[in-house]
Amino acid sequence: MTHAPGRPPAVGSSAPTPDITYTQCKRCGTELAGLDGRYSCGVCGWSNHWSEGHRPLPVAEDDPDAPPPPTNPLRER
Repeated sequence: MTHAPGRPPAVGSSAPTPDITYTQCKRCGTELAGLDGRYSCGVCGWSNHWSEGHRPLPVAEDDPDAPPPPTNPLRER
């Protein structure tokens, strides 16, 4: 989902839809489905490193539903 439930997607939002990909768990052999080459096994707990995905992960600025950055009430740096 690229937007919050009950809220329309942001105007101009062009986030790519992730691809469902498949592989076997490198620890126990269970067939896994993942998003864009990122996997986690529910049987044995194995997961591949985030950098092994097929495309870069989005940054926070790409998330139309991200909360605004925190503000310092004391204006300290």
